[in-house]
Amino acid sequence: MEKINLYETLEKVREVNPLVHNITNVVVTNFTANGLLALGASPVMAYAAEEVAEMAKIASALVLNIGTLNPQTVDSMIIAGKEANESNVPVIFDPVGAGATTYRTETAQRIMREVNVSAIRGNAAEIANVLGEKWEIKGVDAGSSANEDIVSLAIKAAETWNCVVIITGKVDVVSDGETSYLVNNGHPIMTKVTGMGCLLTSVIGAFAGVEKDLLKASVGALTYYEVAAEKAAAKTAEKGTGSFQIEFLNQLSLVSNEDINLYSSFKKVN
Repeated sequence: MEKINLYETLEKVREVNPLVHNITNVVVTNFTANGLLALGASPVMAYAAEEVAEMAKIASALVLNIGTLNPQTVDSMIIAGKEANESNVPVIFDPVGAGATTYRTETAQRIMREVNVSAIRGNAAEIANVLGEKWEIKGVDAGSSANEDIVSLAIKAAETWNCVVIITGKVDVVSDGETSYLVNNGHPIMTKVTGMGCLLTSVIGAFAGVEKDLLKASVGALTYYEVAAEKAAAKTAEKGTGSFQIEFLNQLSLVSNEDINLYSSFKKVN
């Protein structure tokens, strides 16, 4: 996977303007929509059970995010997910906070049972808890158990679910069970802005909407996203998180071929 190929996928997103159907949480809706627009994708937020199947059918990708759960939204996710499966639309799942409560964990596991998920993105604790393994979690953040073997966890999860698994943290892991990559971009200030992980999942959806190779789409999305964060952090050093958030949206529009080639840091590990 050459660096230029990652940029070509980004260019395809900007040219195609894929429709990304998000059933996401109330905390991040605005940030997610603006981030996708900055990237060059077309966001839609449709939650009503009466319309989600129709919307999922015409989308380039469907993103499901359980950040703020309620039974009605979960039902809509299942309806939309099944229609996406019937229509060969990739489904990207973000199991926010899985492991924090029984309801949240069981909901994530239900989605994985009832919907053919193309890719799942979360921190190590979230992925482990959906898989049925007990890892420490605090709220929606991974606990100290995240220092364990993340690559092995990603491979096991990918083999179990037959999908691409993206585990984000200090170093990100992307695996389809056979091939795995480490992505080492990003900046610590990303953890200080709510919705960064949620928007990332939707960006992965945008890339998956134009690139059938979901492993490549995921590595490309991560690299692009985290290079944008690095550039934003450098431009807003000592200005605080608000300035970073705004500049990050700017950089999602501005990341170039030269930026990808200069700053991307990923490697194949198996």
